[in-house]
Amino acid sequence: MNWLPHLQRATALDADARALLREQGSLTLRLRRACRQFAVRCLCQRVASLSPDEADCLALRVGQVVWERDVLLVTDGRPAVFAHTVMPYCPRHPFDRYFAALQSQPLGKLLFSDPRILRGALEFRRLDRHDALYRRILEALADDAPVALPPRLWARRSRFNRQAKGVLVTEVFLPASTFTGVRP
Repeated sequence: MNWLPHLQRATALDADARALLREQGSLTLRLRRACRQFAVRCLCQRVASLSPDEADCLALRVGQVVWERDVLLVTDGRPAVFAHTVMPYCPRHPFDRYFAALQSQPLGKLLFSDPRILRGALEFRRLDRHDALYRRILEALADDAPVALPPRLWARRSRFNRQAKGVLVTEVFLPASTFTGVRP
């Protein structure tokens, strides 16, 4: 299944879920406002090879070395969003140094505080057990209390650009607190 530039009208989502998926501002800020406790749990931050799908989106070659970061955004003690980020690896670039130092700090704070960083269009799709990110989520949640994932999860992604530097952020909404309590 391909990424789509819009949510299909026939998609069975309530207004709050649609609004959250279409949020153009910082998802981190929106989640913080909707809960009492917010945390970023860094699962991995490493140098990796770029996948074909991500290479297409970033206009890079498959297998190119990139920074890769997976985190869980946790609201009130429950994982709410799995976020996966990739960007070209340029260790001397100032943005790479900021990125490398993030650890459990939210990437959204960095992306939305710099007016030179522009967000591209959102794309949407539903992930299932055949998707690598779905399987990463299963691994990430294995240490938490048992979480039954539905067969499909909503995901969105967008590219952020700072001059020639592209950052691809994919956010997958988890069932425990995906849309409940989160208002525009």
